[in-house]
Amino acid sequence: MAAMDADVRVWFNPACSKCRELRGLLEERGIEAEYRLYLDEPPTVAELAALVEKLGASPRTLVRAKDPAFVELDLAEAGEDRLLRAIAGHPALLERPIVETGGRAVVARPAARGMELFD
Repeated sequence: MAAMDADVRVWFNPACSKCRELRGLLEERGIEAEYRLYLDEPPTVAELAALVEKLGASPRTLVRAKDPAFVELDLAEAGEDRLLRAIAGHPALLERPIVETGGRAVVARPAARGMELFD
């Protein structure tokens, strides 16, 4: 797949080793991507809802349950809307990295899982 044929976005935290590993994998394959620094530019609830749709999963898939804010905000039993609002308000809760292209997305944990979208 030619890199410029599809828009590729990676929800990215430069401090995250999995994010950096994924960036390396994409670069090795010549896949250009937009790197969304979601801690600097927090996602909106609408963006998160669209991401959930592309993942074909529950908003719970997007949440880092080990993040201290997860416990502080009492999200263990939270519904979908509340989870999306919590992530939008506390972007460190967003699982990472997430790769999206076209109408599909994947949580790239392990990082190599992100390549599923290009095989």
